[in-house]
Amino acid sequence: MAITLRIPPPLRKFTGGVELTEMEATHLPDLFENLEKQFPGIKKALCSEDGTPHRFVNVYVNDEDIRFLGGAAYKFQDGDEVLLIPAIAGGCGTAS
Repeated sequence: MAITLRIPPPLRKFTGGVELTEMEATHLPDLFENLEKQFPGIKKALCSEDGTPHRFVNVYVNDEDIRFLGGAAYKFQDGDEVLLIPAIAGGCGTAS
């Protein structure tokens, strides 16, 4: 299935600044594998070796959280738009 993948700024260091790409993928593990082929090194930031997304990575398909669509078992449809969002956390230091 041909899908469009939007890559947010925190992950663009792996893509050389590319923010939008199209690729073939049937399921989420396929997406991660194909993304790794296109942008070596990005897979480690997104998922474990077996293709399970890290718990701090959110995946949206057509603005819907993939967890509510069946998770990794969701079968992409031609034209799906996928957005990968790594959680970003911060904190504050102690006052001096």
